[in-house]
Amino acid sequence: MKYNRWIFLTSFILFSLTLSGSHVGKRYPAEKHTMTDSVTGRTITVLTASEYSDAKPYHTHDTWTSDGQWIIFRSQRGGNGSQLFVVNENTGDIVQLTDDPAANTGSLNLSRKEMKLFFIRGNNRSEETPRQIVELHIGRLLQDALSGKVKEPEQYERIIVTLPPEMQGGNMALDADETRLYLGISLNPPREPSPRTMPQPQQQQTNERSSIDDRNTNPAELREAARARFEAAGKGKSGIRAIDIRTGEITKVIDIDLRLGHLQANPWTPGEIIYCHETTGDAPIRIWAVHADGSNNRPAYMETPDEWVTHETVSGPDEVMFNIMGHLPYLREKPTGIAVVNLRTNQMKLLGQIEEDMGRGQKGGFWHSNGSPDGRWATGDTFKGSIYLLNRQTGERTLLTTGHRMRPDHAHPIFSPDSKRILIQSGMLTDGKALNLMTVNIE
Repeated sequence: MKYNRWIFLTSFILFSLTLSGSHVGKRYPAEKHTMTDSVTGRTITVLTASEYSDAKPYHTHDTWTSDGQWIIFRSQRGGNGSQLFVVNENTGDIVQLTDDPAANTGSLNLSRKEMKLFFIRGNNRSEETPRQIVELHIGRLLQDALSGKVKEPEQYERIIVTLPPEMQGGNMALDADETRLYLGISLNPPREPSPRTMPQPQQQQTNERSSIDDRNTNPAELREAARARFEAAGKGKSGIRAIDIRTGEITKVIDIDLRLGHLQANPWTPGEIIYCHETTGDAPIRIWAVHADGSNNRPAYMETPDEWVTHETVSGPDEVMFNIMGHLPYLREKPTGIAVVNLRTNQMKLLGQIEEDMGRGQKGGFWHSNGSPDGRWATGDTFKGSIYLLNRQTGERTLLTTGHRMRPDHAHPIFSPDSKRILIQSGMLTDGKALNLMTVNIE
């Protein structure tokens, strides 16, 4: 099913802009509808259906606002590059949150206690747009947007801190007690300034992702060649810094001799940080944990050389869920699938794997995973774009929905706060050209 752009042109007539000319607070027509999965017969709720690629945050970060009603996403539908939006899960209302070409939409941190969002804006290579950490009062903005009384964008913002020019990096995470933000930074020598000071277009980022996927899923690439490629990509020096949300004070957590990625904070345990050794693929030791005071920096899971570990996410107060990949022939020589490791005892458990014929003598299997907040369920997407539900008590696996393409990006399933629904970003409606947000009930 395709949706024409005239729908969105009409919105310019139906909904007026704010006095400043900004699209902040602009409302868009609802695109919500349902469809039936042709394989499983389950009802899928489509929340966005544009051709602009509507991508949710990574599955390591909260996606629902604290009231449980709105889902945050980034999109280029506003005509000013990648900007932030929310969609109401019940009504389908879509509201624009930012309208600034300097907005960094890659690392979004929703408060679990208040209707607030923390994000980065600016680029330290440009004096006109210094990098700042911004607190956005979503609740006030939505209230005014729905009543048609939107104020100037600055009325909804508070600048927490302007970052020093040397603090380059975009990974950010919100501590469980919401007094601190953690920022992952690069400690490598700065590159020559680029003439482009704005974030790279979303389409360019997804093209890079597809290129990496093509190389990482090529069964003709020898294991030694892949390891050499990953070793080169994972080199670097990185650091983690803590930012006091109230005062803006910046303190050092730790510096490390590797390329850091996927920074996240344990949502249940204050002062616990999870990060990964980013290599764009396999790593010697992928998952790491450290306390906010810099102590107890350690591998969260001691993988073996034959395991390709990736896509870790905190799934409970004491555990991390991750995938041991099985998409290449040599990886299937060892157990693979969705796994959990206990952060206190180091005990690991495999939850399961599926067989999936990818052709060329290649099997697919699970790619990303997420655990339900109530601890009962796990979900995983596959290389063919199927979404499964796993019962953690019984081991039963249920196929929920199929055909989601995994292009231009992966499905990245995540559970709703009440553990009753799974949200994905799907390339189904556009034949893999753009993403749309969809939910499926697990009951």
